[in-house]
Amino acid sequence: MKRFLLLAAAASLLAGGCGTETAGTAVTSAPSSARLPSDGAPAVADPITSTAAVEADPCSAVPTGEIEAIGGKVKRSHLEQLTMGNACAWVFQESPSTVSGGLVTGNKDELS
Repeated sequence: MKRFLLLAAAASLLAGGCGTETAGTAVTSAPSSARLPSDGAPAVADPITSTAAVEADPCSAVPTGEIEAIGGKVKRSHLEQLTMGNACAWVFQESPSTVSGGLVTGNKDELS
């Protein structure tokens, strides 16, 4: 008897999960740029629109002196070609540390 009640309860739960089709048109969300800013980020009044030079040479985006203020004398810098875009790696002379920076051009949802 217990087995019958258990099977009846399971069948009831499974049948309750079934739905019916509704006629109509699916609603899609707006393009990503129409949703910006998102995730609590503030709106940017005057966004940078031309990033081609920095995308091609991210090492030119920040003067070496500013990088040296972070970690000391820069020994060398080099371009890193990453999946999501180019980056620059600055290698410090006095330590085995590096600082990297670049634009995530692979992010087609824009920044927010």
